[in-house]
Amino acid sequence: MKIGQKIKRLRLANDLTQDELALRADLTKGFISLLERDHTSISIEALAQILEVLGSNLSEFFKDLEMGEQKVVFRLQDRVLVEGEGDEETIELLIPGAQANMMDPVLVTIEPGQASRDRGHEGEEFGMVLSGTVILEMEGHKEQSIRKGECFYFKADRPHMIVNRGKRTATILWVVSPPVYH
Repeated sequence: MKIGQKIKRLRLANDLTQDELALRADLTKGFISLLERDHTSISIEALAQILEVLGSNLSEFFKDLEMGEQKVVFRLQDRVLVEGEGDEETIELLIPGAQANMMDPVLVTIEPGQASRDRGHEGEEFGMVLSGTVILEMEGHKEQSIRKGECFYFKADRPHMIVNRGKRTATILWVVSPPVYH
């Protein structure tokens, strides 16, 4: 999915310039320009800000994936990259608009020293470490090391965190049910 092209269509439909959209969304014109040409990634928070300015929201923005014939194959270009801030992970939405589904598969990249933190939520989580080694920290449980090829599965109702204390990047295929990454 080309997020930038869709944002540009919405911006033009709202009769806004890139400058006006940037000012109202508290972003720069350069960022909006790069985004509309799909030359940069965007955080969920920034996308939500832009959509609010454009009179839309995340659910509406990804709604076209729910309509018509059900899409069953998702290509590399369909993915949406959501970069974390500071010491947070990078999340790649494998099935954009999955909030309408029962599960949400994502590809999570955790650099050395970074972590993926969650306060807990209703539902379950499954992950398979595709590369590297991570530590699972969960309230009420002993820390556990998970290596390449190993999996985790748990009820997500308590605070939990995956930490990369190694020297190599860790990549995890992570499935959350119900979806939490919008």
